[in-house]
Amino acid sequence: MGKMIRTIVYVGLVFLINTSTADDLMNLVDIQGIRSNELAGYGLVVGLDGTGDKSQVKFTSQSVTNMIKQFGVQLDSGVKPKLKNVAAVSVTATVTAMLGEGQKIDIVVSSLGDAKSLRGGTLILTPLHGMDGEVYAIAQGSVIVGGLGAQGADGGSVTINTPTTGRIPNGATLEREIPNTFNDNQFITLNLRKPNFTTAKNIARSINALFGPSVAQAMTFASVQVSAPMNRGQRVTFMSMLEDMDVEQGKGKARVIFNSRTGTVVISQSVKISQVAVSHGGLTITIQEDPYASQPNVLARKGNTEVIQDSSIDVQQENPQMLVWPEGVDLQTIVNAVNSVGASPDDLMQILQALDVAGALNAELLVI
Repeated sequence: MGKMIRTIVYVGLVFLINTSTADDLMNLVDIQGIRSNELAGYGLVVGLDGTGDKSQVKFTSQSVTNMIKQFGVQLDSGVKPKLKNVAAVSVTATVTAMLGEGQKIDIVVSSLGDAKSLRGGTLILTPLHGMDGEVYAIAQGSVIVGGLGAQGADGGSVTINTPTTGRIPNGATLEREIPNTFNDNQFITLNLRKPNFTTAKNIARSINALFGPSVAQAMTFASVQVSAPMNRGQRVTFMSMLEDMDVEQGKGKARVIFNSRTGTVVISQSVKISQVAVSHGGLTITIQEDPYASQPNVLARKGNTEVIQDSSIDVQQENPQMLVWPEGVDLQTIVNAVNSVGASPDDLMQILQALDVAGALNAELLVI
Protein backbone atom coordinates (compact mmCIF):
# COMPACT_ATOMS: atom_id res chain seq x y z
CA MET A 1 0.00 0.00 0.00
CA GLY A 2 1.06 3.54 -0.56
CA LYS A 3 2.45 5.57 2.32
CA MET A 4 0.88 8.98 2.75
CA ILE A 5 2.53 11.86 4.59
CA ARG A 6 0.52 14.93 5.54
CA THR A 7 1.24 18.09 7.40
CA ILE A 8 0.04 17.89 11.01
CA VAL A 9 -1.97 20.65 12.68
CA TYR A 10 -1.53 20.72 16.45
CA VAL A 11 -4.68 21.09 18.51
CA GLY A 12 -4.67 23.49 21.45
CA LEU A 13 -7.02 25.42 23.65
CA VAL A 14 -7.71 29.12 24.02
CA PHE A 15 -8.55 30.14 27.57
CA LEU A 16 -10.16 33.48 28.32
CA ILE A 17 -8.95 35.03 31.56
CA ASN A 18 -11.14 37.56 33.30
CA THR A 19 -8.71 39.82 35.12
CA SER A 20 -11.20 42.09 36.86
CA THR A 21 -13.22 40.16 39.45
CA ALA A 22 -14.18 40.45 43.09
CA ASP A 23 -12.48 37.96 45.37
CA ASP A 24 -11.93 37.27 49.05
CA LEU A 25 -9.28 39.58 50.46
CA MET A 26 -7.23 36.73 51.89
CA ASN A 27 -6.99 35.14 48.44
CA LEU A 28 -5.27 38.29 47.19
CA VAL A 29 -2.73 38.99 49.94
CA ASP A 30 -0.20 37.43 52.30
CA ILE A 31 0.05 38.80 55.83
CA GLN A 32 3.53 39.90 56.75
CA GLY A 33 4.76 38.03 59.82
CA ILE A 34 2.54 34.99 59.21
CA ARG A 35 4.62 32.49 57.32
CA SER A 36 5.64 28.86 57.30
CA ASN A 37 9.12 27.72 58.36
CA GLU A 38 11.25 24.83 57.20
CA LEU A 39 12.98 22.36 59.52
CA ALA A 40 15.57 19.73 58.65
CA GLY A 41 17.49 16.99 60.41
CA TYR A 42 19.67 13.91 59.97
CA GLY A 43 18.55 10.54 61.25
CA LEU A 44 18.57 6.77 60.89
CA VAL A 45 15.83 4.46 59.68
CA VAL A 46 16.16 0.98 61.21
CA GLY A 47 14.34 -2.33 60.80
CA LEU A 48 14.74 -2.62 57.02
CA ASP A 49 14.64 -6.06 55.39
CA GLY A 50 18.13 -6.00 53.92
CA THR A 51 17.39 -2.92 51.80
CA GLY A 52 19.49 -0.44 53.77
CA ASP A 53 22.81 1.24 52.98
CA LYS A 54 25.74 -0.85 51.88
CA SER A 55 29.08 -0.96 53.68
CA GLN A 56 30.68 1.65 51.40
CA VAL A 57 28.38 4.31 52.89
CA LYS A 58 30.72 5.19 55.75
CA PHE A 59 28.59 7.82 57.49
CA THR A 60 25.83 5.29 58.15
CA SER A 61 28.09 2.96 60.12
CA GLN A 62 29.65 5.93 61.94
CA SER A 63 26.20 7.19 62.92
CA VAL A 64 25.19 3.77 64.22
CA THR A 65 28.41 3.52 66.23
CA ASN A 66 27.84 6.95 67.79
CA MET A 67 24.23 6.08 68.60
CA ILE A 68 25.20 2.81 70.27
CA LYS A 69 27.79 4.60 72.40
CA GLN A 70 25.07 6.91 73.73
CA PHE A 71 23.35 3.82 75.14
CA GLY A 72 26.52 2.68 76.92
CA VAL A 73 27.69 0.09 74.38
CA GLN A 74 31.39 0.43 73.57
CA LEU A 75 32.82 -0.91 70.31
CA ASP A 76 36.48 -1.56 69.58
CA SER A 77 38.11 0.96 67.27
CA GLY A 78 38.76 -1.71 64.63
CA VAL A 79 35.15 -2.89 64.48
CA LYS A 80 33.30 -1.78 61.36
CA PRO A 81 29.70 -2.96 61.56
CA LYS A 82 28.01 -4.08 58.33
CA LEU A 83 24.47 -2.86 58.44
CA LYS A 84 21.98 -3.85 55.75
CA ASN A 85 18.94 -3.00 57.83
CA VAL A 86 19.82 0.65 58.50
CA ALA A 87 19.65 3.67 56.21
CA ALA A 88 20.88 7.22 56.77
CA VAL A 89 18.13 9.71 55.91
CA SER A 90 17.33 13.38 55.79
CA VAL A 91 14.20 14.45 57.65
CA THR A 92 12.34 17.58 56.57
CA ALA A 93 9.19 19.29 57.81
CA THR A 94 7.19 22.46 57.19
CA VAL A 95 5.81 24.27 60.22
CA THR A 96 2.81 26.47 59.52
CA ALA A 97 2.58 29.83 61.23
CA MET A 98 1.81 30.10 64.95
CA LEU A 99 1.79 26.40 65.81
CA GLY A 100 2.36 25.97 69.53
CA GLU A 101 4.55 23.73 71.66
CA GLY A 102 3.41 20.10 71.68
CA GLN A 103 1.56 20.18 68.35
CA LYS A 104 2.21 17.49 65.74
CA ILE A 105 3.50 18.03 62.19
CA ASP A 106 4.07 15.73 59.21
CA ILE A 107 7.59 14.87 58.13
CA VAL A 108 9.25 13.58 54.96
CA VAL A 109 12.06 11.01 55.16
CA SER A 110 14.50 10.62 52.23
CA SER A 111 17.46 8.29 51.81
CA LEU A 112 20.95 9.84 51.78
CA GLY A 113 22.93 6.71 50.89
CA ASP A 114 22.35 3.81 48.51
CA ALA A 115 19.47 2.15 50.31
CA LYS A 116 17.08 0.37 47.94
CA SER A 117 13.91 0.93 49.97
CA LEU A 118 12.70 2.43 53.25
CA ARG A 119 9.59 0.24 53.34
CA GLY A 120 8.95 -1.26 56.77
CA GLY A 121 11.54 0.96 58.49
CA THR A 122 11.26 3.06 61.63
CA LEU A 123 12.84 6.47 62.11
CA ILE A 124 14.55 6.71 65.47
CA LEU A 125 14.62 9.88 67.59
CA THR A 126 15.79 12.74 65.35
CA PRO A 127 16.09 16.45 66.25
CA LEU A 128 14.89 18.94 63.60
CA HIS A 129 16.72 22.25 63.31
CA GLY A 130 15.73 25.66 61.96
CA MET A 131 17.88 28.09 60.00
CA ASP A 132 19.24 29.49 63.26
CA GLY A 133 20.58 26.05 64.28
CA GLU A 134 18.14 25.68 67.18
CA VAL A 135 16.13 22.48 67.71
CA TYR A 136 12.40 23.12 67.25
CA ALA A 137 10.97 19.61 66.89
CA ILE A 138 11.72 15.94 67.58
CA ALA A 139 10.79 13.31 64.98
CA GLN A 140 10.21 9.57 65.32
CA GLY A 141 7.88 6.92 63.92
CA SER A 142 7.16 4.28 61.28
CA VAL A 143 7.85 5.32 57.70
CA ILE A 144 5.01 5.03 55.16
CA VAL A 145 6.41 4.39 51.69
CA GLY A 146 4.25 4.73 48.60
CA GLY A 147 6.80 3.19 46.24
CA LEU A 148 7.86 -0.41 45.72
CA GLY A 149 11.11 -2.00 44.59
CA ALA A 150 11.95 -5.68 43.93
CA GLN A 151 15.03 -7.37 42.45
CA GLY A 152 15.49 -10.95 41.22
CA ALA A 153 18.52 -13.20 41.43
CA ASP A 154 19.28 -12.66 37.74
CA GLY A 155 19.65 -8.92 38.26
CA GLY A 156 16.23 -7.98 36.93
CA SER A 157 14.34 -5.40 38.98
CA VAL A 158 10.99 -3.65 39.13
CA THR A 159 10.50 -0.23 40.73
CA ILE A 160 7.17 1.54 41.25
CA ASN A 161 7.30 5.22 42.22
CA THR A 162 10.15 6.03 44.65
CA PRO A 163 10.67 3.56 47.52
CA THR A 164 13.55 5.59 48.99
CA THR A 165 11.28 8.43 50.14
CA GLY A 166 8.48 8.16 52.68
CA ARG A 167 6.26 10.15 55.04
CA ILE A 168 5.37 9.97 58.71
CA PRO A 169 2.01 11.67 59.39
CA ASN A 170 2.20 13.56 62.71
CA GLY A 171 5.71 12.20 62.99
CA ALA A 172 7.27 15.17 64.78
CA THR A 173 6.38 17.10 67.93
CA LEU A 174 7.13 20.80 68.28
CA GLU A 175 9.32 21.41 71.30
CA ARG A 176 9.23 25.20 71.06
CA GLU A 177 7.16 27.79 69.24
CA ILE A 178 8.77 29.50 66.28
CA PRO A 179 8.73 33.27 66.96
CA ASN A 180 6.86 35.63 64.64
CA THR A 181 6.33 39.38 64.50
CA PHE A 182 2.58 39.41 63.81
CA ASN A 183 1.55 40.59 67.31
CA ASP A 184 4.52 42.91 67.92
CA ASN A 185 3.61 45.80 65.63
CA GLN A 186 0.73 48.23 65.66
CA PHE A 187 0.43 47.91 61.89
CA ILE A 188 -0.38 44.84 59.81
CA THR A 189 1.12 44.76 56.33
CA LEU A 190 -0.83 43.05 53.56
CA ASN A 191 1.46 41.98 50.70
CA LEU A 192 -0.33 41.56 47.37
CA ARG A 193 0.30 38.26 45.63
CA LYS A 194 -0.23 39.97 42.27
CA PRO A 195 1.00 43.55 42.68
CA ASN A 196 -1.41 46.05 41.15
CA PHE A 197 -2.02 49.73 41.98
CA THR A 198 -5.77 49.48 41.49
CA THR A 199 -6.07 46.38 43.66
CA ALA A 200 -4.02 48.03 46.44
CA LYS A 201 -6.24 51.13 46.25
CA ASN A 202 -9.43 49.01 46.37
CA ILE A 203 -8.17 47.06 49.40
CA ALA A 204 -7.44 50.25 51.35
CA ARG A 205 -10.77 51.79 50.30
CA SER A 206 -12.77 48.69 51.34
CA ILE A 207 -11.07 48.48 54.75
CA ASN A 208 -11.62 52.17 55.43
CA ALA A 209 -15.27 51.88 54.42
CA LEU A 210 -15.74 49.18 57.08
CA PHE A 211 -13.56 50.45 59.95
CA GLY A 212 -13.34 54.17 59.32
CA PRO A 213 -10.99 56.56 57.51
CA SER A 214 -7.19 56.29 57.77
CA VAL A 215 -7.27 52.69 59.07
CA ALA A 216 -5.65 51.39 55.88
CA GLN A 217 -3.26 53.03 53.49
CA ALA A 218 -1.83 51.71 50.22
CA MET A 219 1.94 52.07 50.60
CA THR A 220 2.98 50.73 47.17
CA PHE A 221 1.40 48.74 44.38
CA ALA A 222 2.45 45.61 46.32
CA SER A 223 1.54 46.39 49.96
CA VAL A 224 -1.19 47.91 52.12
CA GLN A 225 -0.55 49.01 55.72
CA VAL A 226 -3.44 48.51 58.16
CA SER A 227 -3.68 49.87 61.72
CA ALA A 228 -4.86 47.01 63.97
CA PRO A 229 -5.68 46.66 67.70
CA MET A 230 -2.76 45.65 69.93
CA ASN A 231 -5.00 43.51 72.15
CA ARG A 232 -4.58 39.96 70.85
CA GLY A 233 -8.25 39.02 71.19
CA GLN A 234 -9.38 42.15 69.40
CA ARG A 235 -6.74 41.59 66.71
CA VAL A 236 -8.13 38.09 66.02
CA THR A 237 -11.63 39.55 65.64
CA PHE A 238 -10.23 42.29 63.39
CA MET A 239 -8.53 39.73 61.12
CA SER A 240 -11.71 37.64 61.02
CA MET A 241 -13.60 40.64 59.65
CA LEU A 242 -10.91 41.14 57.02
CA GLU A 243 -11.27 37.50 55.95
CA ASP A 244 -14.97 38.08 55.16
CA MET A 245 -14.23 41.08 52.96
CA ASP A 246 -14.52 41.02 49.15
CA VAL A 247 -12.31 43.28 47.05
CA GLU A 248 -12.49 44.15 43.36
CA GLN A 249 -9.25 43.30 41.61
CA GLY A 250 -7.61 45.69 39.20
CA LYS A 251 -7.03 44.82 35.59
CA GLY A 252 -3.93 42.74 35.08
CA LYS A 253 -1.25 43.31 32.51
CA ALA A 254 -2.33 42.46 28.97
CA ARG A 255 -0.52 39.27 27.99
CA VAL A 256 -0.62 36.60 25.30
CA ILE A 257 1.10 33.36 26.32
CA PHE A 258 1.84 30.59 23.82
CA ASN A 259 3.14 27.13 24.76
CA SER A 260 5.10 25.99 21.72
CA ARG A 261 5.20 22.36 22.91
CA THR A 262 1.46 21.83 23.39
CA GLY A 263 0.02 24.51 21.12
CA THR A 264 -1.89 26.07 24.00
CA VAL A 265 -2.71 29.76 23.67
CA VAL A 266 -3.70 31.81 26.73
CA ILE A 267 -4.94 35.36 26.19
CA SER A 268 -5.86 37.82 28.93
CA GLN A 269 -9.12 39.69 28.52
CA SER A 270 -7.48 43.12 28.39
CA VAL A 271 -5.68 42.34 25.10
CA LYS A 272 -6.60 44.82 22.35
CA ILE A 273 -5.20 45.62 18.93
CA SER A 274 -4.83 48.70 16.77
CA GLN A 275 -6.57 48.98 13.41
CA VAL A 276 -5.08 46.39 11.09
CA ALA A 277 -5.93 44.14 8.12
CA VAL A 278 -4.89 40.47 8.26
CA SER A 279 -4.78 37.89 5.48
CA HIS A 280 -4.02 34.29 6.40
CA GLY A 281 -4.15 31.23 4.14
CA GLY A 282 -3.46 27.56 4.85
CA LEU A 283 -1.11 25.35 2.81
CA THR A 284 -1.51 21.54 2.67
CA ILE A 285 1.20 19.32 1.15
CA THR A 286 0.37 15.65 0.43
CA ILE A 287 3.16 13.22 -0.47
CA GLN A 288 2.13 9.69 -1.54
CA GLU A 289 4.67 6.90 -2.01
CA ASP A 290 3.67 3.92 -4.24
CA PRO A 291 6.50 1.33 -4.34
CA TYR A 292 6.49 -1.26 -7.15
CA ALA A 293 8.81 -4.06 -8.26
CA SER A 294 10.88 -3.63 -11.43
CA GLN A 295 11.94 -6.93 -13.01
CA PRO A 296 14.30 -7.58 -15.96
CA ASN A 297 12.94 -8.71 -19.32
CA VAL A 298 12.49 -12.47 -19.59
CA LEU A 299 14.88 -12.57 -22.58
CA ALA A 300 17.54 -10.49 -20.83
CA ARG A 301 20.52 -12.42 -19.56
CA LYS A 302 21.40 -9.89 -16.89
CA GLY A 303 19.46 -7.78 -14.44
CA ASN A 304 18.08 -7.72 -10.90
CA THR A 305 14.68 -7.19 -9.43
CA GLU A 306 14.49 -3.80 -7.72
CA VAL A 307 11.89 -1.87 -5.74
CA ILE A 308 11.15 1.50 -7.30
CA GLN A 309 9.49 4.34 -5.39
CA ASP A 310 6.85 6.23 -7.33
CA SER A 311 6.22 9.55 -5.57
CA SER A 312 3.30 11.88 -6.21
CA ILE A 313 3.18 15.32 -4.62
CA ASP A 314 0.06 17.43 -4.35
CA VAL A 315 0.04 21.01 -3.07
CA GLN A 316 -3.23 22.68 -2.14
CA GLN A 317 -3.56 26.23 -0.89
CA GLU A 318 -6.77 27.53 0.63
CA ASN A 319 -8.06 30.84 -0.59
CA PRO A 320 -6.77 33.40 1.93
CA GLN A 321 -9.35 35.65 3.54
CA MET A 322 -8.80 39.26 4.50
CA LEU A 323 -9.89 40.27 8.01
CA VAL A 324 -10.15 43.94 8.94
CA TRP A 325 -10.10 44.76 12.67
CA PRO A 326 -10.84 48.34 13.76
CA GLU A 327 -8.99 50.28 16.44
CA GLY A 328 -9.32 48.88 19.99
CA VAL A 329 -11.01 45.61 19.05
CA ASP A 330 -11.34 43.31 22.06
CA LEU A 331 -10.43 39.67 22.66
CA GLN A 332 -13.85 38.17 21.85
CA THR A 333 -13.88 39.82 18.43
CA ILE A 334 -10.38 38.51 17.68
CA VAL A 335 -11.21 34.93 18.65
CA ASN A 336 -14.54 34.96 16.81
CA ALA A 337 -12.93 36.28 13.65
CA VAL A 338 -10.13 33.68 13.73
CA ASN A 339 -12.56 30.84 14.44
CA SER A 340 -14.85 31.95 11.61
CA VAL A 341 -12.16 31.19 9.03
CA GLY A 342 -11.37 27.80 10.59
CA ALA A 343 -7.95 28.70 11.93
CA SER A 344 -6.22 26.44 14.45
CA PRO A 345 -4.41 27.62 17.62
CA ASP A 346 -1.14 27.51 15.64
CA ASP A 347 -2.70 29.78 13.02
CA LEU A 348 -3.91 32.08 15.79
CA MET A 349 -0.41 32.25 17.24
CA GLN A 350 1.10 33.10 13.85
CA ILE A 351 -1.45 35.90 13.44
CA LEU A 352 -0.68 37.25 16.92
CA GLN A 353 3.08 37.13 16.27
CA ALA A 354 2.58 39.05 13.03
CA LEU A 355 0.44 41.61 14.86
CA ASP A 356 3.17 42.01 17.48
CA VAL A 357 5.87 42.55 14.84
CA ALA A 358 3.62 45.11 13.13
CA GLY A 359 3.16 46.96 16.42
CA ALA A 360 -0.62 46.45 16.37
CA LEU A 361 -0.80 44.12 19.40
CA ASN A 362 -1.22 46.11 22.61
CA ALA A 363 -0.06 43.30 24.86
CA GLU A 364 3.05 41.45 25.99
CA LEU A 365 3.70 38.33 23.90
CA LEU A 366 5.33 35.46 25.83
CA VAL A 367 6.41 32.16 24.22
CA ILE A 368 7.18 29.37 26.71
